[in-house]
Amino acid sequence: GPQSFTGEDCAELHVHGGPAVVSGVLRALGRLPGLRPAEPGEFTRRAFRRGKLDLTAAEGLGDLIRAETEAQRRQALRQMEGELGRLYQRWSQTLTQALAHLEAYIDFSEDDNVEEEVLSQGEGWRGGAASGGAGTPRLCCRVPPASAVSLPAVDATVRALEQEIGAHLQDGRRGEMLRGGVHAVIAGPPNVGKSSLLNLLCRRPAAIVSPVAGTTRDVVEVALNVGGYPLVLSDTAGLRDATDPVEQEGVSRARDRLQQADLVLAVLDAAAVPPEPAGLGAALGSLLPPATATPCILVLNKADLLRGGGGALRDACAHGDPLPPATLLSCKTGEGLDHLLELLARQLARLCGDPLAGSPSLTQSRHSLHLGDCAAALARYGRERRRDLGLAAERLRLARRHLGRITGHVGAEDVLDIIFRDFCVGK
Repeated sequence: GPQSFTGEDCAELHVHGGPAVVSGVLRALGRLPGLRPAEPGEFTRRAFRRGKLDLTAAEGLGDLIRAETEAQRRQALRQMEGELGRLYQRWSQTLTQALAHLEAYIDFSEDDNVEEEVLSQGEGWRGGAASGGAGTPRLCCRVPPASAVSLPAVDATVRALEQEIGAHLQDGRRGEMLRGGVHAVIAGPPNVGKSSLLNLLCRRPAAIVSPVAGTTRDVVEVALNVGGYPLVLSDTAGLRDATDPVEQEGVSRARDRLQQADLVLAVLDAAAVPPEPAGLGAALGSLLPPATATPCILVLNKADLLRGGGGALRDACAHGDPLPPATLLSCKTGEGLDHLLELLARQLARLCGDPLAGSPSLTQSRHSLHLGDCAAALARYGRERRRDLGLAAERLRLARRHLGRITGHVGAEDVLDIIFRDFCVGK
């Protein structure tokens, strides 16, 4: 230590990898006094307690261990290396500076101990002391009563931070989908080849295939890796007005999954749909919920049954808007599978984004929860600011507390440190 993973002194034993050898070494170590097996996650917890990792980096390490696709690995590695934590820490430091200046004014203005200049400074908050630079003392000037002084720099900082956090929250759940997988639903009428499509994509008989309509009753789910992105694919019951109570329950579950889906693979019988864009759009509209904003790929299965190669239908598929991306497919022969996988990879890349590009994405629902509460507190700061500076300062403290809960860094000493570093207080 302190260069080890946990920051503590440690020793590593390199032994032959056979299970019997490893078990023998562990048994021998277990007979030594004071030694015990580590508890799950104990080394990462020790690293966090010693400041080697914050909570976001620890979560990134867990995601890296569980990563199954290349994109998941890249995102987890980026988070483990601290990019997300540094972003939140920068926001926390900005809030700490604003809060320190506001509290110093509230606490010390009537005692002639705060420079009026620091209440309206901007860039100076991000570096150096407010007194003109490190080691450069200056006399404090008299500050008017709080009601007579505006705090434009604090207000501007809070507004800018609120906008930045809001933009961070509006990321379309890219990070969360990449971490947990994009949930895609195969939907369509009975007997169009939905279960066959699932089996074709996962290359095993995961779902029962039968010529009898309504075979699929429950949701069948498989996890896939498509183009380096995680996909959780669900086969559902055929959508129709069923009379059998069990099938009715299956249709109900299918519609529920459609409402929750990140992506829909709408499957239709290529031999039973009109070969023009308007007809295809009408057939698709009868299948999906009205005005749905869920991304969709139109799969026209049973292309091997088309006469003359289905030239008109191929032209309709290539027509584009208002139709979603569409392709002809034969689950029986595999024709069109490569094109479907290409369309799938494009949609997944668009939904998840590039994990190495731009600002790091949200990956945990708890991050979203705390950031939402932080943004709400910042929004209330503006309203409280016009009525009571003490209440406004409390909103900043609450916002800072929510940021600290994301990284695991919550403390009041930071505010005090900046108050006494940036301001001339006392004599």
